[in-house]
Amino acid sequence: MTRIPPSQPPSISVSLGKIPEAAAFRLDNSIPVYIIEAGSEDVMRIDFTFGAGQAAEYLPLLASATNMMLTEGSLNYTSSKLNKILDFHGAFYNLYAEKDRAGIVIFFLNRHIEKILELTREILFQPVFPDTELKALMKKHLRWYLVNRDKVNNLAMDQFFESIFGKHHPYGRQVVQDDFQNLDPAILKDFHSKYYTPAKLAIIVSGKIRKDIVILLNRFFGEMSSNGITPSESGNVIKSEDRKQVHVEKKGAVQTAIRIGSPSINKLHPDYPGLKVADVVLGGYFNSRLMKNIREEKGLTYGIYSVITSLIISGFKVISTEVSNKSTQKAIDEIYKEIQLLQNVPVEKEELEIVRNYMLGEMIRMFDGPFALAESFRSVWEFGLDNEYYYRLARKIKTIEPDEITDMAKTYYNIDDMYQITAG
Repeated sequence: MTRIPPSQPPSISVSLGKIPEAAAFRLDNSIPVYIIEAGSEDVMRIDFTFGAGQAAEYLPLLASATNMMLTEGSLNYTSSKLNKILDFHGAFYNLYAEKDRAGIVIFFLNRHIEKILELTREILFQPVFPDTELKALMKKHLRWYLVNRDKVNNLAMDQFFESIFGKHHPYGRQVVQDDFQNLDPAILKDFHSKYYTPAKLAIIVSGKIRKDIVILLNRFFGEMSSNGITPSESGNVIKSEDRKQVHVEKKGAVQTAIRIGSPSINKLHPDYPGLKVADVVLGGYFNSRLMKNIREEKGLTYGIYSVITSLIISGFKVISTEVSNKSTQKAIDEIYKEIQLLQNVPVEKEELEIVRNYMLGEMIRMFDGPFALAESFRSVWEFGLDNEYYYRLARKIKTIEPDEITDMAKTYYNIDDMYQITAG
């Protein structure tokens, strides 16, 4: 057997194969339903997703508080009763409130689907937002907030979002202690009535699908109508802050958190796949340039990474790390040095091959099983895209040339446009 030197990684031919397509339907009231048939176990996952994320809120914490309170009591069930019934039927759920969307994902055995759909309809459309439970929830999350507020990585990330999106936009607005006292049941009910409606709902089903799934969804959700309340446009416009360098002082901190980045393109932009590759080269995996330089060679940190995130009305890229206070400037200098190298020196073939192998392997994991398929579907569906996005990304990973990566770095990693946030 011939050993392959570490400096010459094997070229791995990875194919995504055919990604299962989601069958699209509409219920009688036009709620879109997407069904992904996959898996051999008698288990299903249903994601009820609404345009009710942070971008829609007109008060801090409103989107997340409304979402968390959905299971704290409904018209016909207390929170305790709801959870006992779900436990009895072997079901569990995850509530989520992200920057753009919010909802509930529920997992259950196929044979219990009718009871699960009945309870889910109750949770989503008939919550009562009891005052006692809301106060208890806010009190608990205030404690978490006060503990986490002392962590420099949270201080830096909150300031980063404020700097790149603006302090008045929901993406960038920072939560303060008083915000936990500013919500009451009436405010949550108002938000719920505007954003948790059939008109803002989409349903994504995956797993071993029952043949009567559309009939059942129609029975429980297809006869509902929206309440006629149309939320007004928030009027919030992304306006990045003028000051590019901000330090958040934290007395007694032994480390400094660093966040360097800027607003960026999202998945709708044709350059996005190429930019993803450039980002992985820079700091998107364990053997990235930032990790090799700042962690392995300089020993300045335990970890450093770069990530690009796609949001509906924008996107952002950010480099994140924590270092000792005395090493802060040295780490920042090395970060900019690596960006400049990426802009001016073409990536060598061996390094690019490692990145290709890593990214293609990660893509395969994105479609490993019915529930992963559903997550991957939603991450492109919410942008009006489909599986062609993934095929295009895979093609770009396989064919991108070093000079294209250099061009991406020059275009999207302009150091003069970067926001530099430190906290410590």
